[in-house]
Amino acid sequence: MVRLHMPSLDAATEWLNTEPLSPDELRGHVVLVDFWTLTCINWLRTEPYVRAWSQAYRDDGLVVIGVHTPEFSFEHEIDRVQLATKERDIDYPVAVDNDYAIWSAFDNHYWPALYFVDADGIIRDQHFGEGRYEQSEREIQRLLGVEREPVAVEGLGVEAEADWDHLRTPESYLGYGRSEHVPSPGEPLRLNHWALTGEWTVGRECVVLDRAGGSITYRFHARDVHLVLSSGAGLSIPFRVLLDGQAPGAAHGLDVDEDGQGVLRDGRLYQLVRQDGEVRERIAEITFLGPGAEAYVFTFG
Repeated sequence: MVRLHMPSLDAATEWLNTEPLSPDELRGHVVLVDFWTLTCINWLRTEPYVRAWSQAYRDDGLVVIGVHTPEFSFEHEIDRVQLATKERDIDYPVAVDNDYAIWSAFDNHYWPALYFVDADGIIRDQHFGEGRYEQSEREIQRLLGVEREPVAVEGLGVEAEADWDHLRTPESYLGYGRSEHVPSPGEPLRLNHWALTGEWTVGRECVVLDRAGGSITYRFHARDVHLVLSSGAGLSIPFRVLLDGQAPGAAHGLDVDEDGQGVLRDGRLYQLVRQDGEVRERIAEITFLGPGAEAYVFTFG
């Protein structure tokens, strides 16, 4: 790849866990820049590794910098970013990039994205998306001039690695800006398709429930079902999840109990289903018991 200097981070709209970091302060350090956004399941599944590398190599001179560039409008709210940073135990510096200035300076296009920068400020490697963990750690070691066994990492909860062998359903955005596979009224719900029931307003980013009792139904083939949700007015909205028309029982996700009950409070990714047995084609239905729910994107694992 072309030898490029790491762009300045001066355009950050805010910093978390640190005072602003200038190029002079980073000179002489190996830097790992991690672009993320708080609702991204792909980033969530990589974060255990980034966190572990930060802790394992900081005494060797590694500086990890998270750059939070929001995908959805509600992710611009600094309180949400601060909460996500706390919940994920992120203690390394985070540059808040609400204006996409750092994203543009790096010419970045993905969440997550890792940029590996040597002590002279030259970007030596990059990686987009999940995977390649051992190779990435070896690159960090090479830049630091150390050699040791890779750190042991196990993602838990929503950070757990996807069941790639049985994952046959792609992410699905619900707003008209990026939505696909929306069935026509009366059409049978096919695999990897979703449907709305009730009174909804379809916006560019999301669908918004206008009256209590509306549902979203999805036919999927995956171990996990996640849905990015928010409530614009900051309301607490109870919801119910059914799996093939029944309470999910042991297949409930982290944000749902065995009876399928959950509450939408914060804007974030909600885990609705995590199956512990056979993974097969199934139908998930989420019904909101109050108006105002905003649904953005389904992701699977």
